[in-house]
Amino acid sequence: MLSLPRRLVTALMVLLAIVVTAGLAFHRSVPNVAGFGSVLDTAAPLLLLAVPVLILGAVVARTKLAVVAVLVPLLVWGLLFGRAWLPKGDPGATQLRVASQNVNAANPDPAATAGAVVATDADVVALVEVAEGLRDSTAETMAAHYTHHVRVSTVELWSRYPIVDYAPVDTALGWERALRAVVDTPEGEVAVYAVHLGSARPGVTATRDRSLRALADTVAADPAERLVVAGDLNTAITDRVMAPLRDHVRDAQADAGRGPGATWPASLPVIRPDQIFYRGLVATMSTVVHTPATDHRAVVAGFHFG
Repeated sequence: MLSLPRRLVTALMVLLAIVVTAGLAFHRSVPNVAGFGSVLDTAAPLLLLAVPVLILGAVVARTKLAVVAVLVPLLVWGLLFGRAWLPKGDPGATQLRVASQNVNAANPDPAATAGAVVATDADVVALVEVAEGLRDSTAETMAAHYTHHVRVSTVELWSRYPIVDYAPVDTALGWERALRAVVDTPEGEVAVYAVHLGSARPGVTATRDRSLRALADTVAADPAERLVVAGDLNTAITDRVMAPLRDHVRDAQADAGRGPGATWPASLPVIRPDQIFYRGLVATMSTVVHTPATDHRAVVAGFHFG
């Protein structure tokens, strides 16, 4: 007969396993009141962190029920998010590399951040949150490697290839914080969006949600055959509010990366607000690069034209 401590540990483990499993399986069913649903969607992959606690409990309890309490949420997590860790990506040669970096308005060394982005060897780079005081230092580093450059407010696009047209993009923020440019690559033209959507905090997501819907509407109406959206979208791919945009683009990290590709906070990233989406191309690679002096890591994706 089980001792009281072992029965208590088993009961606590079962309760925790039920909570974790329900959070994984039904997070999209929680109403998105005051942005709580978005927070839960974003945090859902992190529920894997409860598994070590369950394992410890199983060791203490030494019961079959304790083992089941470990396996059930682990299995559900694997079914929902495990695919991100499988090898993938098209084996074709990369013909276009795109990078995105949130520079951080309070960056103490923007030249160092820009230098690390240059080292990714991207053909096209989206920089966001380039505050006025950072522009000269950033531009000096970027201009040594990229011939073509456009800017809208704190959002910039740098390119090795000619930018034949560009315009600001309305993201319903009341001021411009996104642009659309047409880049003339050797393989053909690509419409590239450099985007910094509205900020979001727990309980305060309305501005971000509104700007995301505006971007989704613009991308949906865009006639470009080949299109890339790069920047800080201020939410993770698991967030339900991404659905209107995801209906019209693919996720480079999901298609050609390994793992969730977390980018924030840079010192120990747990979520991925920085995205590279695309359509009309084939993703060959996707990775995350730790860059200095900023609070976001850079994202890089490769494509070929199929």
